[in-house]
Amino acid sequence: MFIGNYYYNLQNKEAANATGAYYTLALGDACKTKPAKFGCSGSDYAMTIATAQLAIGTIWGIFLWLYPEGRPQPKITIDDFIKMIPSGVCSAGAHAASVFSLAAGGVAFGQIVKAAEPAFSAIIGTVVYNKKISTAKWLCLIPVIGGVCLAALKFDKNGKIELDFTWGGLIGAIVANVFASFKGLEGARMLSDPTMKGRVGGAGNQFALMTIISLLTSIPLMIFREGELILKFWAAFSGKVAIAPTAGLVKDALTKTLAANEKAEKFNIISTKIFENVILSGLTFYGYNELSTMTLTKVSAVTNSVANTAKRVVVIVGCAIAFNEDFSGLKPYGCAICMIGVGLYAVIDDLVKSKDKKH
Repeated sequence: MFIGNYYYNLQNKEAANATGAYYTLALGDACKTKPAKFGCSGSDYAMTIATAQLAIGTIWGIFLWLYPEGRPQPKITIDDFIKMIPSGVCSAGAHAASVFSLAAGGVAFGQIVKAAEPAFSAIIGTVVYNKKISTAKWLCLIPVIGGVCLAALKFDKNGKIELDFTWGGLIGAIVANVFASFKGLEGARMLSDPTMKGRVGGAGNQFALMTIISLLTSIPLMIFREGELILKFWAAFSGKVAIAPTAGLVKDALTKTLAANEKAEKFNIISTKIFENVILSGLTFYGYNELSTMTLTKVSAVTNSVANTAKRVVVIVGCAIAFNEDFSGLKPYGCAICMIGVGLYAVIDDLVKSKDKKH
């Protein structure tokens, strides 16, 4: 699970970076003047990348149902499927916002903010679902939130403290946390019916169904948000650079760029990188999430939470090294404080109960 999550983050970021690099190379000066208009940033294609990953996961999930020795197909009713929609929609929102966050900013900082998900779950669970949270858990949120704030600070050349994050990365991670919290709470409520769990047919089928609902939710959002950029992404994904754009400036820039054999070779290299990383990130995303879903049925929620905390540490450090991200100054301390807070949040109630029993 740790390895799958690490490679997913790596491949996801590579796919976004390569897509932005593709059109930056193609359009040159046009990207400097109006980068958002021409799609010169990887975050411009975040919804398309997220939807492509869900499509790959959906194909794999359906293949496992159709394969002769694969897993048994679910026997859900229409009412069951309707009950799954809120959780599937929230799952789509969490995934898309996460992809946007990691494309718009550094992977390390995005993961640190996402580690604060327990804080969002506690607040949403209390306000919306009327769930009781112990005082000890509320206190554990102080280092979680404080660690994230500390990780967003760095020292400049003059020794003064300044903010070190992108707004897109921060907002995307916060939105992902909100959706992920609703997804978890809705999922727990959905599976509170034991007969429905039997019709679903296990954790693997549960995640496959969630992926299908997420895909159906994401397609219209992708079209709404990115429109004609979807065609540009497909061009880069399939290596068809000579797709005719609507803007004359873009068309002229592409024509001039493709005239150079050296740049044409670069296009091929970048296109291959986009293709490979989108496919692989779709498979690793599905694989590690399905494994995580199955693990949750075998271990306690506390153990799973602690494992998720350790997973984020691996991803943060690994991706910071892989992408040569700045992980100096206050970031390591903020990360450590946040992770300690998350770990304590997972086990604090058991520790308090154990102490009370001794007395």
